[in-house]
Amino acid sequence: MNESAPLTAAELARENEELRHQLREAEELIAAVRTGAIDALAIQGADGPRIFTLEGADHGYRTLIEEMNEGALLLSPEGTVLYSNGALAELLRCPLEEVLGSDAVSFVPAAFQAYWTDLVARGWEGRVRGELPLQTRRGLLRPFTVSMNALTFDGAQALAVLVTDVSAEQEIQTIRAAVVKQNALLDRTSEELVRQQAARLAVEQAAAEVSRVLEGIPQIAWTADPDGTITYFNRRWLDYVGEEYASAEQLASHMHPDDFEAGIPQWLHSLATGQALDVELRIRAASGDYRWMLVRALPSRNEQGEIVQWIGTYTDIHEQKEALERIDLAQNLLLGNFEELTRVNIDLDNFIYTASHDLKAPITNIEGLVQALVSELPAEAAPQSQVALILRLMQDSVERFKHTIEQLTDVSKLQREHGAAIERVPLAAVVEAVRLDLEPLIQSLNAEVTIDVAECPPLPLSEKNLRSVVYNLLSNALKYHAPERRPQVRLRARCAGQHLLLAVQDNGLGLDRAGRQKLFGMFQRLHDHVEGSGIGLYMVKRMVENAGGRIEVKSQLGVGSTFSVYLPQ
Repeated sequence: MNESAPLTAAELARENEELRHQLREAEELIAAVRTGAIDALAIQGADGPRIFTLEGADHGYRTLIEEMNEGALLLSPEGTVLYSNGALAELLRCPLEEVLGSDAVSFVPAAFQAYWTDLVARGWEGRVRGELPLQTRRGLLRPFTVSMNALTFDGAQALAVLVTDVSAEQEIQTIRAAVVKQNALLDRTSEELVRQQAARLAVEQAAAEVSRVLEGIPQIAWTADPDGTITYFNRRWLDYVGEEYASAEQLASHMHPDDFEAGIPQWLHSLATGQALDVELRIRAASGDYRWMLVRALPSRNEQGEIVQWIGTYTDIHEQKEALERIDLAQNLLLGNFEELTRVNIDLDNFIYTASHDLKAPITNIEGLVQALVSELPAEAAPQSQVALILRLMQDSVERFKHTIEQLTDVSKLQREHGAAIERVPLAAVVEAVRLDLEPLIQSLNAEVTIDVAECPPLPLSEKNLRSVVYNLLSNALKYHAPERRPQVRLRARCAGQHLLLAVQDNGLGLDRAGRQKLFGMFQRLHDHVEGSGIGLYMVKRMVENAGGRIEVKSQLGVGSTFSVYLPQ
């Protein structure tokens, strides 16, 4: 109580009048509540009981709310149900008097209470809508949608909540889904019928097209069912045998007896396994002659992989068959000739080996006689006398004869060495050894020799043969030099596809076209001023070809030559 001055009589009268006015309003409110003019609810709060009313001026709206099917309620800021219509009480299976004054969250399942609290909080700020289940007093759950909006009644804030049962709507949605599913099934059925009709039409069109194609091809065409029974022959069959196809017995009667036993088992095997048929047999024509036919057939399958029919052809291969027979005959003849030539070569090699071996003895005897004659000459005989000159010539002839016999022996060995297992030989080492052997000749000619083989891989050629190839090519390039210019020889090697190219180039005498054609023949010598037997290049060619390679030459008379050796890597 304030420690102010005592009120005057006028002030006390005015305060008393205000209290009387408030008392009258309270009495009128109580009377209105008692008579039903307004609805009111007394809520016990921290500051004492509070009364919430719905004024009679809104009685029309109250009637509307009470009559609608949706549940309606008003919530206080604390969540207390200030008002509920009868529809909500029925939806919650709870007496109306239990709903009024209760805490609204008590009808919300525990799992959705956080969602409800958030929904209410947003409802106080503006319009909001949500979906959640509410539970009845018996604990049953029913799905609802709730709409919330803050309103003012008697100067106090309240949250208006409209509750709609959606269980019926869910049932309707289920029914609609079933209807949609049924309609979709009907649509698919209709589409399947349309597709099947289109497929039948397509099959008929395809059959007509296949028939047209089979009638248009030059081969005899036929079809059979999955069991192998012939169902169709095109007009080429009639043209060939002179009669329409009638039965399997008719077809069998046109087959050559020798081919019937071989062809039928293959056809039965194809029917049993589904494998393609491919057989050659003879069919009798209308003229009575048998002609070779290539019979082929493939299975035609449906979408399930089942054989629905066989489609085949008879192709006339009589001319090709006879041509193959002639080729086989010619091949057999060639094989016989090859074997005969092989025997001749072996005989020649044996003859050369025998001749060279048998000639060594008389040559040795001649050499001994010449040496005996030389020893019988008087010591005072002039070295330049006619007898001494003849003896030297005889000795030179004997040496050349011995060298020729040695080369003939080497030629006979080439065939025997062909096909023997060999190891890979480094080219650079072989070339360097040959260069050292020819160094005196190089120095005497003041020749310029260039070698470029360092990067080459080892070669599958015997070391002796590779050395012989390199030696012959390098020595010939030096020996057949042009007298008027300094000899220049270049030996290089590089990879050329699957071969290694070994090239020897010189600026020597060169060859004309006629000389190039005789170059690799045995005992062919194109320049008589240089010593030689004319067998070196023949042996080089044989060795290179025996190794699976080849040798080529490009030459110009008076300019020089290039020998190219292609050896497999």
